Amino acid sequence: MTRPRKRFAQYWLRSEAVLDRILEAAQLQPSDRLLEIGPGTGNLTQRLLPWVQALTAVEIDRDLCKQLVRQFGDEDNFLLLQGDILSTETLAPLAQFPKFEHPNKIVANIPYNITGPILQHLLGTIAAPNPQPYESIVLLVQKEISERLCAQPGTKAFGALTVRVRYLATCEEICPVPRKAFTPPPKVESAVIRLVPQPPPPVENAKHLETLVKVGFSSRRKMLKNNLKSLVPVETLEAVFEPLGISAQCRAENLSVTQWIALSNQLQVLLN
Repeated sequence: MTRPRKRFAQYWLRSEAVLDRILEAAQLQPSDRLLEIGPGTGNLTQRLLPWVQALTAVEIDRDLCKQLVRQFGDEDNFLLLQGDILSTETLAPLAQFPKFEHPNKIVANIPYNITGPILQHLLGTIAAPNPQPYESIVLLVQKEISERLCAQPGTKAFGALTVRVRYLATCEEICPVPRKAFTPPPKVESAVIRLVPQPPPPVENAKHLETLVKVGFSSRRKMLKNNLKSLVPVETLEAVFEPLGISAQCRAENLSVTQWIALSNQLQVLLN
């Protein structure tokens, strides 16, 4: 058995109960073309394969790739790609395999140290959403990330990441995952989440909204108008806040995604 490597942030999920919940959350159909990121030792892969038309597994660890080939190399609905999921070239070979091309769902036990980049890679950004969105994305993530993605406005966990992701997808926590569910046990608690990409809400200027959110959350202790005054005069902000039902004393985390969009749209009207 290949030992977990710290440089790849590897933790093997062993809990049968959690593996069952991931499979259930994926809501797989016989026609699905699945992308699994970081299959590791293949515990989850083994459960997913019987349910789908095709499963493409992307693994960065060469030693694990050898083990996965020994386990699943004879399965005609299994394709293994060795590489970094964040590289735009990693999925390029799928063009040669029509059966596996254009995966429609994702299941992944992702490295916690690159969660942000992976979310952006899969969903896109406010200004540049993924032009070919997935139907659903089931991820095993750090519990803190789950709390941030599922947070409600006005709570400490609600932040720029919440707004950026929820602009592009709905999010729900499927189940908590304790440290003892892994080998070796990580230092943090985990959770399974499901993201369902949605068509982005209409916005006057998506790039402006993206900048507004970034600057708005730049200093959480400050009132929103003080964070945004580098972009818009405070007097203008206060004049826009009132008709939108936004308090002049609010902080960035008090605004819902809908309010962020409305604020961006109204400011665009005034600035243009």
